[in-house]
Amino acid sequence: MKKKVAFICVHNSCRSQIAEALGNYLRGNEFECYSCGTQTKEQINQDAVRLMKELYGIDMEEKQYSKTYDKIPTPDIAISMGCDVGCPYIGRVRLYKCFVW
Repeated sequence: MKKKVAFICVHNSCRSQIAEALGNYLRGNEFECYSCGTQTKEQINQDAVRLMKELYGIDMEEKQYSKTYDKIPTPDIAISMGCDVGCPYIGRVRLYKCFVW
């Protein structure tokens, strides 16, 4: 059974969405990757969408949308995206903190 990985940010509109897409693209045979936040945005950041299409041929808008933690399966691994703001509490200890960008 694949481990479920959650990339968690506040708005779930850019970095966590990119991490979900890349995680599934690069390691989808080993992990189920999800992203979520404590708040949502109307749409995924359009610069992120454009760059992922250009660089990897991934259309994030095909399957992904901005969502809160209650909209994804309970993760085995939780990764905070290190947004330099208060990271969301997801009801369990954060296992990793990832400083990206």
